[in-house]
Amino acid sequence: MNRLPSIAASLAALALASAAAATNLRVTLPTSGIDATNDGRVILIITPDGTKEPRYQVKLGADAPQVFGVTVDGLKPGGSTVIGRGVLGYPAVDMAQVPAGDYWVQAVFHKYQTYHLATGHTVKLPAARGAGQNWREEPGNLLSEPVKLRLDPASKALVTIPLTKVIPPVEEPKDNEYVRHFKIRSERLSKFWGTDVFIRGHVLVPRDFDRHPEARYPLIINHGHFPADFGGWRTSPPDPDLKCEPSARFNEPCYNRVEQQEAFDFYRKWTSDNFPRFLIVEIDHSNPYYDDSYAVNSANLGPYGDAIMKEFVPALEAKFRGLGQGWARFTYGGSTGGWEALAVQLFYPDDFNGAFAACPDPIDFRQYTNINLYEDKNAFWKVGPFGKVDRPAHRNWLGQVDYMVEHEQRLELVLGDKSRSGQQYDIWEAVYSPQGPDGYPQRIFDKRTGVIDPKVAAYWRENYDLVHIMRRDWKTLGPKVRDKIFLYAGDMDNYYLNNAVYLAEDFLKVADPPFLGEIAYGDRAEHCWNGDHTQPNHISRLRYHTMYVDRILKRIEAAAPKGADLTSWRH
Repeated sequence: MNRLPSIAASLAALALASAAAATNLRVTLPTSGIDATNDGRVILIITPDGTKEPRYQVKLGADAPQVFGVTVDGLKPGGSTVIGRGVLGYPAVDMAQVPAGDYWVQAVFHKYQTYHLATGHTVKLPAARGAGQNWREEPGNLLSEPVKLRLDPASKALVTIPLTKVIPPVEEPKDNEYVRHFKIRSERLSKFWGTDVFIRGHVLVPRDFDRHPEARYPLIINHGHFPADFGGWRTSPPDPDLKCEPSARFNEPCYNRVEQQEAFDFYRKWTSDNFPRFLIVEIDHSNPYYDDSYAVNSANLGPYGDAIMKEFVPALEAKFRGLGQGWARFTYGGSTGGWEALAVQLFYPDDFNGAFAACPDPIDFRQYTNINLYEDKNAFWKVGPFGKVDRPAHRNWLGQVDYMVEHEQRLELVLGDKSRSGQQYDIWEAVYSPQGPDGYPQRIFDKRTGVIDPKVAAYWRENYDLVHIMRRDWKTLGPKVRDKIFLYAGDMDNYYLNNAVYLAEDFLKVADPPFLGEIAYGDRAEHCWNGDHTQPNHISRLRYHTMYVDRILKRIEAAAPKGADLTSWRH
C-alpha cells in the first residue's frame, strides 16, 4: 500500500482529536501526491469490530456496520468534506441515530473519472482499474488508517480523518501452459466512452494445445462476474498448510479447502485422456458501472453485446484457433452469468448452440426478484388502503428474511448516487434503463421512496425482459433457440430468482413451436443451484466447467453441418 506525504503530522492530529467524543467527522485529502482536482465518493465506515479493516466489513443485514457516503466534485489537495448530521447512512439513516460508544472508523475515497460520451453527455464515474469495480480495493483509491474513536450524538465536536494511503495497481496475470490472457481494444466501446476501452479474456486451452497447431476447437464462454484470472483452476493439490475459512452459508468449517480440492480435480479431469478438448474463456468486461456489462448493448454502458460478439470473440477464435461457427459455441453461467447466457442466446441466436443458465438474474420483470415492475406501484412496500408491508430482499433456505428491499437500496445510495454504487440494483438500472438528460441512467424507482416509474419499466420490458421478448418474438426466434435453452434454479433461491423462472416455464410449456430444452429446480436449494441433483449446492456450484460437457458434445454432433471438423480437436 503506497503512503502519501505528511502522514506523521496527520496521525498526530488525529490522535489528539480522537480523545474527544464527536459526531461530525471531517475527511481530508493529502496536501500533495494526488491530482490537482479530485471527484468521487467519500465513504465512511463505523464498526465496533476491530479484528479487520472496516472497509472489508460493509454488508447488508442486522449485524452490518454503519456506512455514510457523500459525493465530492473538484476537491483540491488538502481539501475536505464533513460527514455528520444530515448525511444519509445505513443501517442508521443519520449520524444522530448512531449510539454513543467507542468505534473503529475508516474512510475511503472512491475516485471518479470524467467521460465525454458519444451521446454528447459528460459523466463522472469510477473507471475500471483492475479490481472488478470493488471500491474497497480499486487502484488509486485513497484510504485512512482505521482509528478508534468515541462517537456521541450529543456532541458537536469535529474530528479529522486524514486519507493517508493509496491503493497500488493490480498486477497483471501471467500466461502459463493452460491459462492464456488476451485483450483487444474495442473500437465500438472506445467511440462510445470517448477513451480507449479494452475487453480482456482469460482463456483455458486444452491439453497439448501447442502440440497440435492443426486443431481447431469449440468455444465455451463462461459468463459471470469480474474474473481476476481464470477461476476454479488449480494445478496442485490443496495447500497442506491452508488456514481454514469456514462458510456459514454452507455450514462448512473449511470451505476454502473444498474449493481448492474441486479446482485441482477440475485440472485432473481437464488434462485426462478422455476429456474433450475445448476452449473456455472468462471475460473481463468490467466498466464504470459494474464488474461486468451484462454482455448486451445498453444506452448507458454502450454496445458491449456487439463489442463482445463482433470484435472480441472473432479475434479470440482467430488467435486460439476456434472453429468460429455457431454450432461450435456454447455459453453458461450462474446468477449474473445465467442472465447473460440466456440473453446472448436470444440476442445472438445463430451464434450459439446452447445456453446453460443457472439461477439467472430476473429474466421476467413481473418478478424482478419479487417485485412486479408493471403492476406494483412501489418497490419497497406492498401497499394497501390502510397499511403497508416491507418487501423482503434476501432469505435463507427456510424462508427466514435477512434484509428488506429498502435496506438494499439505501446502502446502494450511500455507496454512490446516480447509479454509481457498483452494486446489483444499480447495474440493472445502468444496463436496462434509457439514458437520462444528465447522461446517467434513468431511475426505475426512487431509491428513497420506492415509487416505480412506469415509463422506464415499459422501456425495460421491450428491451431486456427476456421472457417478454421470447413471447413477443417466438414465431421467428423460437425455431432458432427452442432446443438451446437450459434453465436451472433452486426453489429457495436467496434472491427469489426462481420466481421469474416459473414465469418462463409457464410460457415455454405452451410455446409454439414447442420448447425442446430443459427447465429444472433444486428442492430447497438456495442461490445458485445449477441443475445437479446428485450433489449439494456447495459442491455443484464449483463444477460449472464440467457438468454440461456431455450435452454440449451431443449438441455439436447433432448440429454440425456436413463436412464440419469433428476430429481435429479430439486429440
